[in-house]
Amino acid sequence: MSDLLERLRSRGWRLTSQRRVVAQVLDGDHVHFTADEVHARAVALLPEISRATVYNTLGELVSLGEVLEVSTDGRAKRYDPNAHHAHQHLVCSSCGTIRDVHPQGDPIAALPADERFGFAIANVEVTYRGTCPDCASA
Repeated sequence: MSDLLERLRSRGWRLTSQRRVVAQVLDGDHVHFTADEVHARAVALLPEISRATVYNTLGELVSLGEVLEVSTDGRAKRYDPNAHHAHQHLVCSSCGTIRDVHPQGDPIAALPADERFGFAIANVEVTYRGTCPDCASA
């Protein structure tokens, strides 16, 4: 069983067949699918699943804090099931591929006190941008 499915079960979230399929689609490393990509993969597993059900389920998962909604450069929102492990994103500027990365050090500590302007910093989002190997060789 996937980490996401385990987390949802432990929360007592009712796992209908549609919800289970959406969670299965989101299982894996470096998963950052758009809602349409989740729907296409879900239909392959459960042909009768509707686009509305996928969108509603993704919205519920984001509201529960079990999935992150990631938006880069005005592209379609993507859904990241790696919501409980601190990480940053590496994004290809050409094709939009996203990878989870885990840089060393504390990004909050890296911001000097005089650059905080009195803010009590709760979290940091860092996005590394570049060109993936596939796009670089094209």
